[in-house]
Amino acid sequence: MTVEHRDVLVLLPTREQLRLVVGVRATARELFQLVCDRTGVRDAHFFGLSVVRDNEYMFMDLERKLSKYFSKDWGREQQNGGVRPGAAFVTFLRVQHYVEDGRLMRDQVARHLYYCHLKERVLRSQCTHREEAYFLLAAYGLQADLGNHRALAHAGRYFEPQAYFPPWVIAKRGSAYLLRHVPALHREQRGLSPKEALLRFIREACRLEDVPIHLFRLLKDKKEDRPTVILGLTLGGVRIYQEVGRAPRLLYDFPWARIGKLAFLGRRFQIRPDGPPSARKLVYYTGCAAHARHLLRLLRASHQLHLALQPAVGRLRQLERAQEEKCCRETYIGDAPELDLSPAGGGGQHPSCLSLLSAGSRGSSHGLGVEPGEMSVDPPSGAEALRENRASRSLSLSSGDTRDSGNASRPQEPWAVVQVTLVKVPEATPGRVHSDQHSGSLGEVRPPDAVRPVPAPRRRPPGAGLDPGPSALDESGSRHLLCPDPPGEDQPPEEFVV
Repeated sequence: MTVEHRDVLVLLPTREQLRLVVGVRATARELFQLVCDRTGVRDAHFFGLSVVRDNEYMFMDLERKLSKYFSKDWGREQQNGGVRPGAAFVTFLRVQHYVEDGRLMRDQVARHLYYCHLKERVLRSQCTHREEAYFLLAAYGLQADLGNHRALAHAGRYFEPQAYFPPWVIAKRGSAYLLRHVPALHREQRGLSPKEALLRFIREACRLEDVPIHLFRLLKDKKEDRPTVILGLTLGGVRIYQEVGRAPRLLYDFPWARIGKLAFLGRRFQIRPDGPPSARKLVYYTGCAAHARHLLRLLRASHQLHLALQPAVGRLRQLERAQEEKCCRETYIGDAPELDLSPAGGGGQHPSCLSLLSAGSRGSSHGLGVEPGEMSVDPPSGAEALRENRASRSLSLSSGDTRDSGNASRPQEPWAVVQVTLVKVPEATPGRVHSDQHSGSLGEVRPPDAVRPVPAPRRRPPGAGLDPGPSALDESGSRHLLCPDPPGEDQPPEEFVV
């Protein structure tokens, strides 16, 4: 018996198309594996295959057959000598789980697909109060796409404003204004590698509140004729918006830590906030039971990935703090040649004291959080404190030697300043820090195991879990997750504890 095949057209975030052939009984996982093999994506858990239902993207359950997501033509027999009429079945490879730091993706192909997806989201963004962010994103995007600005190659209209700015920015400023001023922002990024520019674009784009978010329309009452509530799945939790005209108004912002339980019963969706005093539960309705199951599955998977990535996010933040401390110490040492050691401007203070106060004031102006007279950004602890104390003692001894030698000979000679600049403070780095703090992946750094932040444990009743495996059971001990048929009114709701 011959196996029938179907043509599937997969649209990628890069606007490329993949035409694949799968069996008529194939599952979504088989198609997803084919897409990953063709594109070379290894960090596939950030992406998913989706179809459009009621003007919303619905991600496929990889364990279900493709026939559940396509039209009835999928199961019909081939006609006309084996050639099936009609167009290919269309699906989309999209970002299913957002992350704010691109270094969490070790795969360069996955980073590029993620970057292209965010570019499309930025073009639809409506954060009118953050207009300056779109100019910075355009500069990062041009640097990532074209590299350093070259006067001969990048002259005139070397980019299209529609590819880097939302329509409302172009309508407000005009294409001529953007073509005249954006090249200067592009030139300011000279020396920034395309890899680093891509990572900075990801970080800045995720700071726009309407970019790293999945939106789903809900009903306030099951008798309403049109949805008036929007549920937003964000990087760190769930948001509820109320449609007011065309501008949604934020009603509730629930981080994962403030959500006690999410439950579905048929079309009914329920949010139970956590913490005393117990707030009233929020009840909304989806368009159909299939949308309810899809939303429950996506919320569960997003929360599970959020918890799994917290140790990695903590290590990246630790590396950033170490890099900031290193830059702060380099600022103290490097600012000494700028001192004015004339008797009139010295005011009787020693040059080493002047350099310390001057560098501290400049460090504070750059947002490093350094108070005048301090040598570190954050108070050291443990082994770092011991190394910091040794570093401070070595600096004070070196400065004292310089002062004594200057008093014994000629204190007004400028060579005493050079002695201060030659002092090298030992760097207390917790691990090997990459020379480019935003270009290294988690596989390139090895922070110490002693400092490893772990997510705070949450209260969970016995037998309840976040994954759809055997541990995700309800109070009666039976499984009701992702059932093909909508549960009846007498069945317990599908839920998971956050």
